[in-house]
Amino acid sequence: MKKVFKVLGVIFLFLIISIAGLGVYVKTALPNVGPTPEMKVELTPERIKRGEYLANSVMVCMDCHSTRNWAEFSGPIMPGTLGKGGDEFNQKMGFPGRYFASNITPAGIGNWTDGEIFRAITAGVKKDNQPIFPVMPHANYGQLDEEDIKAIIAYLRSLPAIENVVSQSESDFPMNFIINTIPVKANLQKRPLSTDAVQYGKYLVTAAACYDCHTQFDNGEFVEGMGFGGGRVFELPGGQLSTSNITPDNKTGIGLWSKEQFINRFKTYVDSIAAHQKVGPSDFNTVMPWTMFSHMKDEDLAAIYTYLRTVKPINNPIVKFKPRS
Repeated sequence: MKKVFKVLGVIFLFLIISIAGLGVYVKTALPNVGPTPEMKVELTPERIKRGEYLANSVMVCMDCHSTRNWAEFSGPIMPGTLGKGGDEFNQKMGFPGRYFASNITPAGIGNWTDGEIFRAITAGVKKDNQPIFPVMPHANYGQLDEEDIKAIIAYLRSLPAIENVVSQSESDFPMNFIINTIPVKANLQKRPLSTDAVQYGKYLVTAAACYDCHTQFDNGEFVEGMGFGGGRVFELPGGQLSTSNITPDNKTGIGLWSKEQFINRFKTYVDSIAAHQKVGPSDFNTVMPWTMFSHMKDEDLAAIYTYLRTVKPINNPIVKFKPRS
């Protein structure tokens, strides 16, 4: 019997040492996405204009990296806060820790090289080699065109500097270990020609991370087979929001929508009155940044519609909002 306990003790000790070694490896050797690229982005007017469009109307970087006014529908950006950071994602919202959007004005990343910004956007690793929690969809951005990422960098360099010290993000256990394994090397792709509506639409959907919000999410993973089927839950002050089904299902999705109806759904919020609808603390609201997406070009929205028509239809009735009792 003593022999058995001795063997079990050795096995247990081996397991403890192995787990500790793995933990040290994860914390010290990861993330590993390769060296910071050497690059200098030329700040041309064309690049800055393209970056402004992407950051505000497609990738909507400014959605999280600014202050949103939740007293109005869809939380439009408050003037004077563009890029200042500080938006918090915490346990009350279902996140495994407290994560803060960085200050991406020159006051926040002015001492970063273009390559360090490029790596952060496309691979999810900061200047200090710390991983970025994928509330910023860096895996998506790592599939975009290098020139589009450079346009974003050029635009960020052009922003007015806003002094705003942002708190450090912190992960709960075991995410404080897992997060180091998430960043991956970028797999950059050329932007498809706009004449190829399906592939161009897919590219824009990747850039806008539509899948991430419009797919059910449970226990830290997207639910298999439910891509774009809606039903991802977001906790808002007034209640529980479930995202829409944007598959071409005729009964519960957008299968019966025309291209014009799809575009007009976004363009509704271009109007200044629609873009600033007051809402009460218990009224229906949404995390969908309609006022930002409303400025997307018609041809880009049309391409997104065309691509979404090709995804698998999913019958998934959605209760969009459950008010708090």
